[in-house]
Amino acid sequence: MDSLIAASARALASGDVLAALNHVALREDPAALALRGIAMARLGELARARGLLRRAQRGFGAHEALSRARCALADAEVALAMRELGGSPEPLLAVAAQLQSCGDHGNALQAWLILARRWLLLGRLPQAADALSRLDGQRMPPALAAMAGLTAAALALRALRVAEARAALEAARAAARSAGIAALQAEVEAACAALDQPAARCLGGGIDAPLRLDQVRALLDSGALVVDGCRRGVRLGNRWQSLARRPVLFALVRALAEAWPGDVEREVLVGRVFGMRHRDESLRARLRVEIGRLRALIAAMAGVAATPDGFRLVPHATDTVRVLAPPFEGEQAALAALLADGAGWSTSALALALGGSQRNVQRALVELEAAGRARSGGRGRAQRWWSLPPGGFTTILLLPAALPVD
Repeated sequence: MDSLIAASARALASGDVLAALNHVALREDPAALALRGIAMARLGELARARGLLRRAQRGFGAHEALSRARCALADAEVALAMRELGGSPEPLLAVAAQLQSCGDHGNALQAWLILARRWLLLGRLPQAADALSRLDGQRMPPALAAMAGLTAAALALRALRVAEARAALEAARAAARSAGIAALQAEVEAACAALDQPAARCLGGGIDAPLRLDQVRALLDSGALVVDGCRRGVRLGNRWQSLARRPVLFALVRALAEAWPGDVEREVLVGRVFGMRHRDESLRARLRVEIGRLRALIAAMAGVAATPDGFRLVPHATDTVRVLAPPFEGEQAALAALLADGAGWSTSALALALGGSQRNVQRALVELEAAGRARSGGRGRAQRWWSLPPGGFTTILLLPAALPVD
């Protein structure tokens, strides 16, 4: 390795991207192209970075397996930043094995971390935890340790293990400080700040209060009957009944929970649940049918009693009913939560993360854009979407596969 390549690599490791570019800006050899590609990725020029990295990978000879594997690893990280989440993880696993066999243990761990972050974005939490476990007890450079801490914290927050997330973020903060990279330190501080922001609202019993993540965990563990508007279901202790695929039933139980301990008039329920202006006997008959279905599904946790005017929720084994409401309502909530990470998402990546069709995602994105909650750039396959989280709220509870039931 010549002196300019070594100086550029040291500058990149310390976070000085412009100095790294100055050392190799006019060179076209594969090593210089690879370093320029990494530098451009650090500056957010992802498409140009990908082109440089692939040129570098083609430029290295067959006998330079380690250099080719490093370029493939950098390309995989750029793909993650571009939110290209499709395809098989096998090529990245092969890169990790290649790096490990060549003695580059640090970059091999980086490959596992990229895989863990990819699984996390897709909501595949067990796979993310398995990939992240490959880093346990390993010696890592400070920058890699900081990213591992951030990923571990994000995984813990998905399960509302707030204390574990705080510990991971403290470790990430110390590692980022040791690395001396300002952008990494800012990312850690932003993640720490999210823990103290409201994540949901608590409704019911005359209460409408914002909740932090630790308060959400406390509510779920309190023994109250919780109608969860983030995951669309009902929880009492360790019992959980999902209503995510039964929107009418969820609308019914939420309306009853918000009115508890009072009842809700039949006409009000018909209007709220079915969204019909004209309420005739057929709708009242349908309401009775849906109430019967709801009774059957939540019988182990609560009953639904008829009153002279309407219906009332009757919880079992608790005298408290609460509604856990998301920070903002609407069918696009999970979509907006994904966009809020600040990265540019393609329609196909969003559909993959949400487990839905691209057509439905595209329709929801257009609605978000019309409402001023999303913006797009580019055309065709190069089109990307961005958003910002609602002011003062974190959107962790709206992410796919968030808040799994223990």
